[in-house]
Amino acid sequence: MAPRISFEFFPPQTLDASFRLWETVRMLAPMDPTFCSVTYGAGGTTRKLTHEAVTTIGKQFGLNVAAHLTCVDATKAETLEIANAYADAGVTELVALRGDAPKGAERFTAHPDGFANSIELVEALAATGRFKIRVGAYPEPHPESADTAADVEWLRRKVEAGASSAITQFFFEPETFLRFRDAAAAAGIAAPILPGILPIANWNGVKKFATRCGQAVPQWLDDKFTATPVAEHEALSIRLCTDLCRTLLAEGVEDLHFYTLNSPWLSRDVARALGVQETRPLDHRAA
Repeated sequence: MAPRISFEFFPPQTLDASFRLWETVRMLAPMDPTFCSVTYGAGGTTRKLTHEAVTTIGKQFGLNVAAHLTCVDATKAETLEIANAYADAGVTELVALRGDAPKGAERFTAHPDGFANSIELVEALAATGRFKIRVGAYPEPHPESADTAADVEWLRRKVEAGASSAITQFFFEPETFLRFRDAAAAAGIAAPILPGILPIANWNGVKKFATRCGQAVPQWLDDKFTATPVAEHEALSIRLCTDLCRTLLAEGVEDLHFYTLNSPWLSRDVARALGVQETRPLDHRAA
């Protein structure tokens, strides 16, 4: 049986990026994802662009869209105003995150009148009764976390605060996710945990990003890309990502969340390889 899938997009900041986003959505919408999420920029810098992208994707493509919402550089009242504006526009799913530090800052510092962390944000959103709330999870320790046990406990508290599911950071090996899933289950976390899947479009770029995030880069994977001609990297990426997903599905995973980076081809080809069919018209509701 084919998995349920979802996709993450990021809001465009240039005209060319806008065309790229809409082409990405247009290509992936026919796969009938359970939802699509739209990110904030670093430090919450794209709030308005995120709102525009979320509402446009929902209206023009008829997709269920979850908007990212963070605590960065905003008061509690401002954050809830943004959330309620989403609800008023018909957007009832949010991905509630603490958020990264603003550009130039070494670490996150809460606004004096803002939410101190993601748990406070989830509690406030849940209290409105207007949203289905998803949160982040880290199968490898968060850079500011002591260890995986601490990340599992933090996730447990977010679920208790009102989160209905979690989406993980990307990872390179299935065991990384499966160990975290099992630890979460042992801690009494019953909410679904969706593995975050990143088809590798640029190995050097992904490797650098993973290192900044504190994620371990398997030597075998680096060796594999290094030994493969660049012209063959796309085929290698599709094969490796498909194998990763098939292992997860064999271990009982039913949902996969693809980080598209606004580039649809790899995610589409992996989903197709997993048996996902294009069941919606290509231009469904598209202008």
